[in-house]
Amino acid sequence: MSIKKKLNRLKPHLSGIKAEKNEVSDPPVKKAAAEVPFAEVWQQNGVRPYYVEDDFCLVRKAAYPLDAKHGKYSFSEFRKAVAAWNESEYHHPLSAVNHRPEDLFFFDTETTGLGGGAGNTIFLLGHASVTENEVVLTQHILPRPGSEVPLYQSFLEAIDYTKMVTYNGKSFDWPVVKSRHTLIREHVPKLPPFGHFDLYHAARRLWKHRLERLKLSIVEKEILEFERKDDIPGFLAPMIYFDYVERQDPEGMLGVLKHNEFDILSLISLYTHLSYQLLRQSAGQTAQETFEVGRWYSYIGESETAEKVFSELSEGNGAEAVQARHALAFQAKKKKDWQRAAQLWENVAKHARGRIQFEACIELTKIYEHRLKEFEQALEYAEQALTIELQNFDPAALRKRISRLENKITVSLKG
Repeated sequence: MSIKKKLNRLKPHLSGIKAEKNEVSDPPVKKAAAEVPFAEVWQQNGVRPYYVEDDFCLVRKAAYPLDAKHGKYSFSEFRKAVAAWNESEYHHPLSAVNHRPEDLFFFDTETTGLGGGAGNTIFLLGHASVTENEVVLTQHILPRPGSEVPLYQSFLEAIDYTKMVTYNGKSFDWPVVKSRHTLIREHVPKLPPFGHFDLYHAARRLWKHRLERLKLSIVEKEILEFERKDDIPGFLAPMIYFDYVERQDPEGMLGVLKHNEFDILSLISLYTHLSYQLLRQSAGQTAQETFEVGRWYSYIGESETAEKVFSELSEGNGAEAVQARHALAFQAKKKKDWQRAAQLWENVAKHARGRIQFEACIELTKIYEHRLKEFEQALEYAEQALTIELQNFDPAALRKRISRLENKITVSLKG
């Protein structure tokens, strides 16, 4: 069925989405435990019921060999990336040091809305892990709004990991899980504590200069070289779920399962790629990506690693090399190595343009005035900064600095 036909059929459910955001539907009367509508269709697609007393949810399991590829990486590369972290001296929040590949689980949900309130229901919990021999993916499906107890019971029995890996899960997926769990916490196990790798924030740091939008599907295509075919757009998932609740025909839901499966498998490849980027083992790493890696290490206080990355990039007069020298100058400033900082910023002031050139001139003015007491040099770079055209720049403070330097020079000449 085409997307257009699905949209036409699902139009009546659009109002249902709005209602779902504001109120929770009363759970329907429970059916007998053995009564699973369209059970044969579900079974043909690897889905089985999971019972809790006279209620149930649905669980799908799938497995992939390690040599299977998702985008530019096979799943075996993920195991190599984890091993590389354990052999490396790099320290980073995304590091898998002291972890086995099996300790990480890749998690994504599908929900009836985008809000975080009590009216936003999770109807699909999906997760995967990479074992020694295969990737094991599990999806827990809510067959009707009143069956959250078996949904979370089946999910919490299945997870026993150390690190959760998501894409924007810190802000959305896991808070919604906690919110829904609170409503049924007396009937299901506690939520276990996890470490959390949120790859959305990592992707934003490394590729915001390259990608206008950082949706996972865009990162898949542009970074991981994986393009979805015949995929159901994520915004259709709630409508398809409401249609399924009404008719119980799993046809549309099978497409939602495949969409969720793509999301989860992409997390494995994305973590692999980010690891190679941060470990400097990515053969195709661009100069801008190298700079962003160095800047990230600098931000988290790993100065030696940052300096090493910037130094490797700083040769030449390309834009990234100039950016790297600018960053190295800030590293020298932190160490109070004023001569080294001045040398680097002089080079930046000569080769850069715009904001970076302006910042270099201002830093040189400060060093020569306050640290090296070379007022004429300080004045020269202050005057150069004044000639650089910048938007939303108020020159009043800079003119005041220039006046002060001129007075200092006059006093020194009289003395």
